Amino acid sequence: CRQEEVQEVLSLELPFLESCLRVNPKSYGAWHHRAWVLVHAKHTDWAKELRLCGAFLQKDERNFHCWDHRRFVVQHAGIPDTDELEYTSQLISTNFSNYSAWHYRSCLLPRIYPDPEQKGRVAEDQLLKEYELAQNAFFTDPSDQSAWFYHRWLLGRAEIEDAITCVYVSKPLQTVLVSFSKPVNLRNEEDEAVLFVDSRPFPSKWQVPDKRSTFSHVWVCKLPPGLLEGETLQHCLHVSWKDGRLKKECLLYPGSKESWCQDSATDQKLFSLELSIEKSSVLRAEMDSCRQLLDLEPENKWCLLTCILLSRVLDPLGHASKTLTWFKKLLAVDPLRTGYYKDLRSKYQVEDGLLCMEYAETRVLHLARKELTSLFHLDLMVLVTHLDVSGNCLHVLPLAMSCLQCLQVLHADDNEIEDIEGVRNLPVLQDVCLKNNRLAHLSQLQPLTSCCRLVSVELGGNLVENLPDFYTHLHELLTHTRPV
Repeated sequence: CRQEEVQEVLSLELPFLESCLRVNPKSYGAWHHRAWVLVHAKHTDWAKELRLCGAFLQKDERNFHCWDHRRFVVQHAGIPDTDELEYTSQLISTNFSNYSAWHYRSCLLPRIYPDPEQKGRVAEDQLLKEYELAQNAFFTDPSDQSAWFYHRWLLGRAEIEDAITCVYVSKPLQTVLVSFSKPVNLRNEEDEAVLFVDSRPFPSKWQVPDKRSTFSHVWVCKLPPGLLEGETLQHCLHVSWKDGRLKKECLLYPGSKESWCQDSATDQKLFSLELSIEKSSVLRAEMDSCRQLLDLEPENKWCLLTCILLSRVLDPLGHASKTLTWFKKLLAVDPLRTGYYKDLRSKYQVEDGLLCMEYAETRVLHLARKELTSLFHLDLMVLVTHLDVSGNCLHVLPLAMSCLQCLQVLHADDNEIEDIEGVRNLPVLQDVCLKNNRLAHLSQLQPLTSCCRLVSVELGGNLVENLPDFYTHLHELLTHTRPV
């Protein structure tokens, strides 16, 4: 009958496909067709198919087509995850460099040993065993990256939860600023934020500070003149988001020109949770192990990078000096990734500056002479009034600097700056120092024209100074400003 003929054809198809795969084991079409045949065949021998996958993976442990096919076979054969975990153990014990086996293991563990408190994480007793397994691997072959990547996965990262991180109100500017834990689009009805002024909903029109982006950490709303008038009156402003599930309130007291309510970076463990959510005791144990390995392998880039990461989680300011030493070593032993390491170092330097500013309870951020190649966490600088980034290696004042809506004084001299687009439309910026940079054309200064409260600009040591009648043209460009 017709059905028997189909089954006979399918039975002949499997050995034919196997011979094709032996010639080209990474053929998308052959693996896809084989899966189709297995599903439509009546008496599929799933155990035999699993052995076939094992044979192909023995020849090429990184054949992701075969790994995908194996997962397909496991699903249809009903093979327990514990059996597959044991399979990864066998592969890893044979070859610590089997990256695919490590990755498969990371997919299986949260299903077999789920952490009851943290979704997607592994129960602590099993997690400790996995740390030991990873340590055995990188102590055996410190230069192999597979175990280091797995170790990084074990450390985990916290998911960024939706939150309103800051509400700021300025009476002189008649402005309310709101910042969020991640970029949002308040123009989207699903993400709409409602502003209440003295318990009354205000029909707010939210705008991004840079006037261009669709998604942003920071949004600004202009208030109508007179809404916050009255020196003796107290005003309460609060923002409601996510259908009222998330709120933040800010009180503008009588006689105050501005007020804010901002989450603490230290209380929220903002920077450390971004790197790991592990317990301190586990992190310290891992740090001790990595330091021991570093004594044996002082030029191992993976060990250096892991030590930096762990030190940032445990005590970023306490380990700041040692971290910079490790970065210097990294740059020497792995010059091909110089740009990455310099940017990462810059990120950590900015984080340290933000932590120091918060501890000092000031709005002045000191980031001078830190060898910064880029500026990070600009959304966390919404309240900064004075920023010093002089003596670094910056090429650009990025557009994201538009978040700094309270910035009054900017020192950015002695860099390599060619683009100052980031100062555009900063509403209270008064003094700018851009001495000794790479500003060579008058057009590069055009963003300064949008800073309506700008009082002085210092441009000495830039090539633009050598242009004919430069200061005449500059006065015409910045009619309300006193160039120095």
